[in-house]
Amino acid sequence: MWDAHALGILKDRVAFGPADGTIGDTVDCVRTMIEDIRTAFARTGATTGLTVPSPAVEAAMSKVDRSRFVPSDIAKSAWDDRALGIGFGATISQPFIVALMTSLAAVTPGDRVLEVGCGSGYQAAVLAELGAQVFSLEIVPQLRNRSARRLMELGYSDIRVVHGDGWGGLAEEAPFDAIVVTACAPSVPVELTKQLAVGGRLVLPVGEDGPEQHSSWFARTTRATSADGWSWR
Repeated sequence: MWDAHALGILKDRVAFGPADGTIGDTVDCVRTMIEDIRTAFARTGATTGLTVPSPAVEAAMSKVDRSRFVPSDIAKSAWDDRALGIGFGATISQPFIVALMTSLAAVTPGDRVLEVGCGSGYQAAVLAELGAQVFSLEIVPQLRNRSARRLMELGYSDIRVVHGDGWGGLAEEAPFDAIVVTACAPSVPVELTKQLAVGGRLVLPVGEDGPEQHSSWFARTTRATSADGWSWR
């Protein structure tokens, strides 16, 4: 069932549709994107453990105009369920991956969330739509500056975008209720696990290749106690 309220908010926010399209075109694109996400969840549920996206995540993604987070010359492709290049060797993750990681992170309003790898700023915007207080790390200064400016222009003034190496986390703002890592890691970074609150969730793709090719490589760990005790999914 579609979140009519979310789609109504999107209509209010969209300044222009994909490329030279209309607002109506954009809403249609959102509907198609959500349908594609649901199909991908059903197809990969046996390996990810989730057969449907979180309704809250669907609603959040319906409120964010994805075409505003990609270069204008590929805006028509913004809603496709695939990763797209955004410059400096970086990509905006495919919608399914954003929905999967955000659903696994189980973000609720008021959560303090650290994103490692801001990139375009799209994932950070989705997290903010869930009511989270978002801190986002980006190692490429040009991407950090561009995403911070874009998020501010789109009204996400409470998202803090920080330039830095994400593998070290953001200790001065820890602990976090959730940490979402958008880049693959060969193993779970110990420093990030130390920055989780008790009950906090760390979600990241583990492996050598990109997450778009291996959705089964996603790991989620939850901090069970104040000591180094972890439960894995």
